[in-house]
Amino acid sequence: MDRSLAREAATLLASARATLEECAEEGVEAIEPRAAATAALAPEPQRPASPGADGGIQGDLLVPDALFGAEPTLDGVREVLGDCTRCPLCEGRSQIVFGDGNPRADLLFVGEGPGEQEDRRGIPFVGRAGELLTQMIERGLGVPRRDVYICNIVKCRPPGNRTPLPPEVAACRPFLDGQIDAIRPKVIVALGRPATNLLLGREVSITRVRGSWHEYRGYPLMPTFHPAFILRQYTEENRRHVWEDLKAALERSRQAPL
Repeated sequence: MDRSLAREAATLLASARATLEECAEEGVEAIEPRAAATAALAPEPQRPASPGADGGIQGDLLVPDALFGAEPTLDGVREVLGDCTRCPLCEGRSQIVFGDGNPRADLLFVGEGPGEQEDRRGIPFVGRAGELLTQMIERGLGVPRRDVYICNIVKCRPPGNRTPLPPEVAACRPFLDGQIDAIRPKVIVALGRPATNLLLGREVSITRVRGSWHEYRGYPLMPTFHPAFILRQYTEENRRHVWEDLKAALERSRQAPL
C-alpha cells in the first residue's frame, strides 16, 4: 500500500477509535446512521417574530409558545405533557422523568435521557452519575441541589440507554423548550456530548467545546463533561475541567441582570 494511503487509513482508524471511546464514555450503547443522527441535531424551526411592546420585533426567545401560553409554568408544561404516548419510548418506561429542582433556578442542567434508576424513581440524575453531579453542585459550587433545576432532553428512558432517535427527540423537544421558558435560567449547562450536540444543533466533540460559551435560544450555554464520563475517566485534569466549567457557569449566573 502507498505510504500516504497507509497514513491516511491510520488517521481515519484513530479518529474512529476516538469517536467510539467517546461514545462509550458517554454511555451510548448504539450509534444511529449518520443521516438519522444529523436529522436529530437539526435546529428547530424558528417561530415567527411578533411585534414587541415598543413596536420592535421580538425574537424566537420572547415569542410565547402556543402550547403553554404567554407565561409558561412547569406545572403547565407537565400538564400538557400528560401521560405522554407521542413516541415509542412510552412503551418501555416505568414512568415519565420530567425534572427536579427550583422552578426559578438560575442554573439549569440538561442531560440526554433518564437511565435505569431515574426510570424507577421518576427523578433525573439519581444513579451513580447523579450522585456525582449532586456532589459537583453542592460540594463544588456550594449550592444546594434543590436550588438548581435538572432535566433531560427526552423524558422517558431509551432502551439500553441508547441515544434517542430523531422522532423521539422531536416529540420531547417542545417540552424541554417549555421547561426552559418557564424557568428562564440565567445559564444552561449541557451535560455531555449528546445534549451539547442537540442544543448546539450540530455534531461536536465535547472535549473541544467544553469550557467555551455558546447560546441556545438566547440563553448562555456552557457545555461540560457528563458525570458518567468522569466516573469512567477519572483524572485530576478531567475533574479540574468540570470544576472550571461549573464555576464559570455559576459566576456568569450571578453576574446576569435580575
